[in-house]
Amino acid sequence: MMDKLTASVGTALDRFIQQKQEQFPYATGELSQLLRDIALAAKIINREINRAGLAGIEGGVGSDNVQGEAQQKLDMIADIRFTRALSKGGETCGIISEEIDGIIDTGNHHAKYVVAIDPLDGSSNIDVNVLVGTIFSIYRRRSPIGRPPTKEDMLQQGTEQIAAGYVLYGSSTMLVYSTGYGVNGFTYEPSLGEYFLSHPNMKCKEDGSIYSINEGGYNTFPEGLKSYLSTCKEREFSARYIGSLVGDFHRNLLKGGIYIYPSTSKYKKGKLRLLYECNALAFLAEQSGGMATDGYQRILEIKPEHFHERTPFYVGSPKMVKEAMEHLNEYEEEEVVSVKTIKVKA
Repeated sequence: MMDKLTASVGTALDRFIQQKQEQFPYATGELSQLLRDIALAAKIINREINRAGLAGIEGGVGSDNVQGEAQQKLDMIADIRFTRALSKGGETCGIISEEIDGIIDTGNHHAKYVVAIDPLDGSSNIDVNVLVGTIFSIYRRRSPIGRPPTKEDMLQQGTEQIAAGYVLYGSSTMLVYSTGYGVNGFTYEPSLGEYFLSHPNMKCKEDGSIYSINEGGYNTFPEGLKSYLSTCKEREFSARYIGSLVGDFHRNLLKGGIYIYPSTSKYKKGKLRLLYECNALAFLAEQSGGMATDGYQRILEIKPEHFHERTPFYVGSPKMVKEAMEHLNEYEEEEVVSVKTIKVKA
């Protein structure tokens, strides 16, 4: 009986971060503090989400964000909370957010890091009590210490990330992150107010039988993608789509599968944002043994040109992602041949 009552509750996030500091010889605790700042803000957002219905903070504000999307009250609250935590923490000199058009200058010009963040992904799901999340990427600044953050600090390729992660607000709240040495997941224990290591060294399965895509836009999909989806149906794969990027990614990371948000005839570059959605999840996918592309090239190698740049996104079990790419390339080659034949006949 005493053994059960005194059993270890596990490794706390702060202790885990402290133990891993030696992986960063160029850092002197700043990155660890930055991760703690994100974890603290996530605790506050978790509280706000759990009481959203009672506090009357669900629903929209009646205006659009810089993306032209309806802004939710919790979008604004999350953006303020994370900006405040990162600014007061002192280790971030600049932030780009889904909710803000330009760079947020924190005033910490001595800081070494910049952060790209989607404060509340899937916020429209709040009203129907479906899980949502936060996605973040951390980079070392390129501009000289002591000066304001620059556009060049923010427009870095995903390969330059030194850390990335997400927070999942669901039946339990989880913080999943990587600093380039594998992926680890921490579950929040509200009675203690702490995250504990619950999913050490997370690994993406080589193959899977789940595909996640909004098939409502099927008629606008590339022919190669339609062909791939037909093979998924022939094999009787499970179609699972929450409509929350973090939720769909998390499930497929644990169980094996592919998440797809493609280019369409209406949205040639897809709808997901490269800097603060796709880069972070691509980093986590690769660190866990998975794969992430835009259908043709590695997500982490795309050179961003502006803060809110969009990209198609294929991420998950490598065997499934590669097969989807093969279908896309096969049909693209056929289209090229077809166009050349038409020109010759003309």
